Amino acid sequence: MAASWRLHCNQPLLRYLLGFSSRRSLGLAQGAAAWPVDRGASWRWFHSTQLLQADPIKVLMPSLSPTMEQGNIVKWLRKEGEAVSAGDSLCEIETDKAVVTLDANDDGILAKIVVEEGAKNIQLGSLIALMVEEGEDWKQVEIPKDVSAPPPVSKPPAPTQPSPQPQIPCPARKEHKGTARFRLSPAARNILEKHSLDASQGTATGPRGIFTKEDALKLVELKQMGKITESRPASAPPPSLSASVPPQATAGPSYPRPMTPPVSIPGQPNAAGTFTEIPASNIRRVIAKRLTESKSTVPHAYATADCDLGAVLKVRRDLVKDDIKVSVNDFIIRAAAVTLKQMPGVNVTWDGEGPKQLPSVDISVAVATDKGLITPIIKDAAAKGIQEIADSVKVLSKKARDGKLMPEEYQGGSFSISNLGMFGIDEFAAVINPPQACILAVGRFRPVLKLTEDEEGNPQLQQHQLITVTMSSDSRVVDDELATRFLETFKANLENPMRLG
Repeated sequence: MAASWRLHCNQPLLRYLLGFSSRRSLGLAQGAAAWPVDRGASWRWFHSTQLLQADPIKVLMPSLSPTMEQGNIVKWLRKEGEAVSAGDSLCEIETDKAVVTLDANDDGILAKIVVEEGAKNIQLGSLIALMVEEGEDWKQVEIPKDVSAPPPVSKPPAPTQPSPQPQIPCPARKEHKGTARFRLSPAARNILEKHSLDASQGTATGPRGIFTKEDALKLVELKQMGKITESRPASAPPPSLSASVPPQATAGPSYPRPMTPPVSIPGQPNAAGTFTEIPASNIRRVIAKRLTESKSTVPHAYATADCDLGAVLKVRRDLVKDDIKVSVNDFIIRAAAVTLKQMPGVNVTWDGEGPKQLPSVDISVAVATDKGLITPIIKDAAAKGIQEIADSVKVLSKKARDGKLMPEEYQGGSFSISNLGMFGIDEFAAVINPPQACILAVGRFRPVLKLTEDEEGNPQLQQHQLITVTMSSDSRVVDDELATRFLETFKANLENPMRLG
């Protein structure tokens, strides 16, 4: 009783029990050392209650990109009970853009993995793990009751077996007597049914054994002459709804008609065998959503120009001799950056309310990956030289294909370039990546013979290396006149590499 009275009179403990402190702290430990109670009784009470157990640290599904709504747990990099420090990698999360590593913000122990790896479509802010501070018993941590059960790990759907259905025999068809079966033309069928005749009573003379109208008329003449009798089939009994198996049809002719494949009907479920289910990743779903929104909400306008790469290819050959490896695409990025610097009216975005002119030229370069298209950004491209741009493109492209891009490396951008020339595409039109206002589609360079004049004014045929570029622009921000001037300036800069210095 004495120990109990002294406990109730201790003000620091009363404040803790009433909820004024939810975590253990140095001040509370010092206060506990000064409690005027029996040491043995207070120490045993301290360890026998869970009121002094610190609350676990919650690890929530973070927002790793502006358009991210859900995330997938690709892989846990730490196990339960393993100590982690601030900055250590906890798990890999697939966003709508890439696979990003989630780092720990605090030192501690990973106590409980709430969402297993492989789980998909985890909403932002959902609890995915629990941590405790060092020195605490992580095995005693329990998942809060207010946390809903995590979604099950999606597995490849097992092939569904069609449920057995009772076989209902089809109503017996009208069949004429005789064992022979003929393919009837529509006119022949009408004549035979009208005169109650059977095709087996005659001979089929049509191509591929078809019983024609003329064959049916011959049977009618024979009937009128009394040489054949009427052949009226007996009426078939009403179909039974029993589950009996219908009798096998007699062997068909040697020229069977091809089987008609099942056809999908709009508004109805697809027929079995007409499709194969392909699971869509978060990246693929977001790409589909954003492209659909872009084409349906952004008024696209297109302008195309041919550029002569003769001077660029010559400069590139000279750089290769000096062991400087750059690609034609690096020159295109540099030419676009210089042109955007000269024409800031194109270096804009549309945020839904109006245009915004951006101070820095950040060019997004489309890179094809196994999971879809992603656009890492060459930051401040107008301030970089050809070799610096080439090095940036190589590093970012590799990180994009490996799924190692950081959010700041693909978020934003003021202008996009998509080059399909390496795939043999002559020209194409790309879809704008909102909120950006323009995207430049680049085809392959190809040899073209052009009629030119020599120094004396004589006409001559000369081979030129041309590429076709098509700019898609948002007409709300970049009108046709501005887009045309941009392409003219871009063409002049690309065809004169000295301007790109």
